[in-house]
Order: sequence, then structure tokens, then C-alpha cells
Amino acid sequence: MLGVVVFAVLLGLAVAFVAVSARHGMPGTVAQVVASRQFVLRGEDGRIRGVWGTQEDGAIRFVLQDGAGRARAKLDLLADGASGLTFADSTGHPRAVFAFLPDQTASLVLADEAGKTRSVLGISAEGDATILFADRAGATRAGLGVDARGAGTFTLIDRGGRDVMQPEPEPADSVPTSQPAPAVPAPPRR
Repeated sequence: MLGVVVFAVLLGLAVAFVAVSARHGMPGTVAQVVASRQFVLRGEDGRIRGVWGTQEDGAIRFVLQDGAGRARAKLDLLADGASGLTFADSTGHPRAVFAFLPDQTASLVLADEAGKTRSVLGISAEGDATILFADRAGATRAGLGVDARGAGTFTLIDRGGRDVMQPEPEPADSVPTSQPAPAVPAPPRR
């Protein structure tokens, strides 16, 4: 009977040791592999402050949240290979986005407090480099670039939506209705 009791105690200790080791690892060792679909980072108060994991659509996302639970920084790797880094303000609006797309396009987008895109710096897959500026409504008003051949471009749009770099059209009433006949040179004198 004493042997059965000793065996039961040893078996209980072994089970407890395995359970503790499985939860916290062996004392003095480091696990070689930790596997999960999602990791959650909690603050001292128990609130979620970060999440790292896979999404149903195949994307991998790392999100850091502020004390109120709003996502402030995100790192994404989408299933198609696009990657991006987003920084948001305290209201949750994305204010800066740095992105690489599968077609080798790269861009840096800056937005205002309402979340409207105001400036874009980009490089296309063909090698074009551009910077664009938009008004508060999000309409592009100015742009500067260099195309893949090395030619510069400049665009400036006025409030009326007209490209000021193009010649101003003449009013309809100032255009003559008929063109004068071209002058014919006089015959030479002898």
C-alpha cells in the first residue's frame, strides 16, 4: 500500500512538472520554437496594447495600440506581397503611410487631421519619381516629377481647376471669325 501511495505522489509531481514546464518552459531553458496564429500584448492594467498575427485573408499584421485601445501604428504584409507601415493620430485617422506594392511601386502618403491625403511622394515601377500636393478636399493642385527618361514635369492647378502652366484660352469674342488672306509678295521690279 505504501508503494502505491509513493507511486501516486511521484506521478502527481511528474504531471505537475510537465504542466508547469509546458506553460512556462523548463527552468533555465529557452524554447526553440513558439507557434501561434496570434500573439497579444497586454499592459499592466490588462488592456490590449498590441496584436501580432495572421488574418483570414492571408495578411500578417502587427498593430500597436494606445492606452485607449486605438491602433496607432500598423505594419502589414498582405497576401499579394504588398507591405505597408501606417501611423495614425489619436482620433484613429491614418496620417502617414509608407507602402510597397507588388508592382515595385513605392509611396509615402501624408494626410491631414481629417484623414484626407494632402501629399504623396512616389516612385513607379518604370522609374518615375513624383511628388503631389492636394487641397483640403483632396484634389491635386500641384505636382513635380521626373520621368524614367529624366525629363522633368511640373503641374500647377488654380482654384478654378485650370492648369496654369498651359496657355490661357482666348475669350470667344476676341477670336476673328475669318482669317485674313496671307500677304502675297510683290513681283520684283525690273
